[in-house]
Amino acid sequence: MSKQDRVLDVLSTGQELTAKQIEARFGIGNARATVSALRMKGFPIYANTRTDTKGRAKTKYRLGAPSKAVIAAGYRALAGK
Repeated sequence: MSKQDRVLDVLSTGQELTAKQIEARFGIGNARATVSALRMKGFPIYANTRTDTKGRAKTKYRLGAPSKAVIAAGYRALAGK
């Protein structure tokens, strides 16, 4: 099983992961590139930014369901090719 598949398996359980968690847990050097590659394969991975009690912003990645607007934009992009 590839590292991307392992990340996708964890996200599909409903867990949210930060880039540091992805890098440490799965031995990935660049979590953002991995998330980007999964998105290019068609997986709806969302980045949610949250601020903790000390005012630090953290981005957590989660697997979600795309909205109708996102699906429509995809079809428009395909039709334009």
